[in-house]
Amino acid sequence: MNCIITGASSGIGFYTALELANSNSGNLVFALGRSQEGLIELENQAKYKNIKTFSFDLGQSDFSPIITQISDFFKVNSIGVVDVLINNAGYLVNKSFTELTSADWQKTFEINLLAPVKLIQALFSYFNKEEGSHIVNIASMGGVQGSRKFAGLSAYSASKAAIANLTESLAVEFKPHNIHVNAICPGAVGTKMLKSAFPGFIAPVGPESMGKYIADFALNHRKLMNGRIIQVSLEG
Repeated sequence: MNCIITGASSGIGFYTALELANSNSGNLVFALGRSQEGLIELENQAKYKNIKTFSFDLGQSDFSPIITQISDFFKVNSIGVVDVLINNAGYLVNKSFTELTSADWQKTFEINLLAPVKLIQALFSYFNKEEGSHIVNIASMGGVQGSRKFAGLSAYSASKAAIANLTESLAVEFKPHNIHVNAICPGAVGTKMLKSAFPGFIAPVGPESMGKYIADFALNHRKLMNGRIIQVSLEG
């Protein structure tokens, strides 16, 4: 399958991309991330050498460089469609609501909501309308209504609630095009982003196991579920 994943230079995205590549030599993975060092390591760990990486900050307004790179990658590998898109890149700021600035809110929604919007719109013509494509948005338990919330994460939780709602909306709108859209909502995962925001906090799940779960879901459940908000957490 032809897969695209964002936020692949570290954490959940890194291990998801690696599992997508290593689970099947026939899979081709286009991985986006901010850290060139992390992306190089990702390529080095791919046993089939079927990962193409591209360093890009999703906070930028111009997405044309990404689309150009993807288009060139498709031409070189004779690829015509995108089977799987995983919108994993995320941004988290731990501040009390009264301390959050307009810039904090803007960056949070720019990366957690608007970047997936731009990427989905830009790639729409590439999705596999015949065999079916799968868009998987990585939300969060913090964005699930009625779930436990944490002080300092109002912007993050609000943005993740928005991507979950967008998922349900696109699942309906894209159904005639044979594109399934689902969201996965992890609980606390031991990533660098979490450790930076909450020093000393010990998460019950590591990025390796969560990455394997997301990769399996993206590859093997695209025709079984649509518009689902999947809660994946060991916490109550």
